[in-house]
Amino acid sequence: MANTYRDAGVDIDAGNEAVRLLRDHVRSTYRPEVLADIGGFGGLFALKQQYREPVLVAGTDGVGTKLRIAFLLDKHDTIGQDAVAMCVNDIVVQGAEPLFFLDYLAVGKLQPEKVAAIVSGIAAGCRMAGCALIGGETAEMPGFYAEDEYDLAGFAVGIAERSRIVNGSGTQVGDAVIGLPSSGLHSNGYSLARKVLLEQTGWSLSLYRSELGKTIGEEMLTPTRIYVSTVLKLLTKVNVCGMAHITGGGLLENIPRALPAGLGVAINKNSWQVPAVFKLMQELGQIAEQEMFRTFNMGIGYVFIVPQQERELALSLLQEAGEKPLLIGEVISGTGVQFA
Repeated sequence: MANTYRDAGVDIDAGNEAVRLLRDHVRSTYRPEVLADIGGFGGLFALKQQYREPVLVAGTDGVGTKLRIAFLLDKHDTIGQDAVAMCVNDIVVQGAEPLFFLDYLAVGKLQPEKVAAIVSGIAAGCRMAGCALIGGETAEMPGFYAEDEYDLAGFAVGIAERSRIVNGSGTQVGDAVIGLPSSGLHSNGYSLARKVLLEQTGWSLSLYRSELGKTIGEEMLTPTRIYVSTVLKLLTKVNVCGMAHITGGGLLENIPRALPAGLGVAINKNSWQVPAVFKLMQELGQIAEQEMFRTFNMGIGYVFIVPQQERELALSLLQEAGEKPLLIGEVISGTGVQFA
């Protein structure tokens, strides 16, 4: 009997239909520098000429086990924003403007409408970050992933003027530490969050909790914030010494990555209101505070380090940009993060 690729579980026609459905989402992200339409073997992007010493800054990341929540809720139109956010928030930390993004999507069974929903979220994230979605790969892998499951990863490339790269080198004792609120869990710590909120309690994702003001599922699937626009605006007006995207490792491990040797930060834990979801998890799971701060963002998704004399200007500009900035600490002599 003659076999076909479709008999083996890979449907080329479904792949073509997925491309048709996602085409408009992809095109909605294009910048003037994009030189090729969807369907080529590689994305083409022309670099601007205004940089004297252009430096490309690249980052890659995935969504982690937050995907399990999307599977359980059968809701796939926001998880793509998480993939974009985890990459572009990382590269803007060094002062880079995100230029373009590529995605990798591996599925057990290719369902065109589901793929289009996932890519719609990626496109939305790209529009928020101002970068173009110029390429991607959708791989149907029967027997490797379950039919209703998939994995998602992203790759972002940005550009910075070499002389304006933010690397923490100008940081001094007394510099101010300013935080921007997160939207919740973002995309880190979900293995522990699922264990505490779902497995140990037996709660369902549809359970409404008054302290959250939403269901467990809505809380856990809230997309990661994209900070790019705010960061790039601030960099034009303030001498930002260092920045940190608060992802895996939390405040404890990410802020020190933005500091030169011999310097640490003192953080005032009372300077912001920890979101209810973190308090709920800590109580239910009897999780030590140190573990909470090392695993989750605890309500702070992005951090700036600015000279003390520019602190008020930075706070004012962030407020004008629609943010709710928080003065959470200052740079000290020493190492690591110390809580006050």
